[in-house]
Amino acid sequence: MSRIGKLPIRIPQTVQVLLKKGGSVLNLTGKFGSLEIQIPEQLQIIAWRELDSETGKVNNGFLSVSFKGQDSFDYRASSGETRTNKSLQGLYRTLINNMVIGVSDQFGITLVLQGVGYRASVQGDSLILNLGFSHPVEISIPEGITVEVVQNTTIILKACDKEQLGFFAAKVRAWRPPEPYKGKGILYKDEKILRKAGKSGKK
Repeated sequence: MSRIGKLPIRIPQTVQVLLKKGGSVLNLTGKFGSLEIQIPEQLQIIAWRELDSETGKVNNGFLSVSFKGQDSFDYRASSGETRTNKSLQGLYRTLINNMVIGVSDQFGITLVLQGVGYRASVQGDSLILNLGFSHPVEISIPEGITVEVVQNTTIILKACDKEQLGFFAAKVRAWRPPEPYKGKGILYKDEKILRKAGKSGKK
């Protein structure tokens, strides 16, 4: 089994787990939204709850990703344990763990605008950017992503879908990537830009 893939995923009590279509589709619902993922036919999802031995109450639940037909606690090699399947197991364990974090706590990315006159604002379902062009840039905010602008130059993005959030942040940043001479542009928070010295004039 994959070293990452065999690790169980802890499910908080605030997250609801639903296996649909014979276990081929996993749905997770939490306070920040609902996410769904298609499970490859080589893999299976096993869910269980932990009981408190003293009180008998249900504690946090767990999910495990294993090969089809294999018990989640059986770590012996199986016929389905090919190199490709082990890679899939590790990948889907990571994807599902990100889903759990997303629906229970959300992911966040902060972008910072650096440059004279650069500013941002939210108008309805659009993010408006003034980046030194002859016209403002209007970017539609996808469903599932919340955008907050602080002091006109800091953009805080939040979503439960980590992949969707990363794509949107990259789309915003692509309008004015930071340049290496003056450092102007749209930067991720705490991003370090390797600066270059400008050309000196002739003497």
